[in-house]
Amino acid sequence: MSQGEIVIYTDGSARGNPGPGGLGVVMLYGKHRKELSEGFRLTTNNRMELLAVIRGLETLKRDDLKVKIYTDSRYVSDAVNKGWVFNWEAKRYKKKKNADLWQQLLELYRKYSVTFIWVKGHASIPENERCDRLAVEASYGEGLPEDSGYVDNNDKSLSSFS
Repeated sequence: MSQGEIVIYTDGSARGNPGPGGLGVVMLYGKHRKELSEGFRLTTNNRMELLAVIRGLETLKRDDLKVKIYTDSRYVSDAVNKGWVFNWEAKRYKKKKNADLWQQLLELYRKYSVTFIWVKGHASIPENERCDRLAVEASYGEGLPEDSGYVDNNDKSLSSFS
């Protein structure tokens, strides 16, 4: 890790898809370490993977940082690294799920010099394993809030999940 570079590990989890979900983030900068987690009562795994990246980037306090994001989500890493999300954006996310989160991610992505690196999940990578634990634990929280972006974009009722 070089000066001016932050490393962010992210993971998302959903118990059921949809179901209760959570996200975990581990941020490393020099000697500093920060962990974040958040849970929602009804969401999807892909939404939590995206939101984990967003929460990590939202936490940054300087715009001049190089950011390496390690994720075990091909959905996230391939969408950016293979350029798919930029095509989705050009087409205004027509028929694409999670457009609300992709828009947020791209807005933050453009503020920094971001590199996405895919890592195999559950492969004994300590920070990735920690993110997984944070995400799963967050999904079990009491009084979890709504993932309003999920609820707003789906016709499903929360009544069966309350």
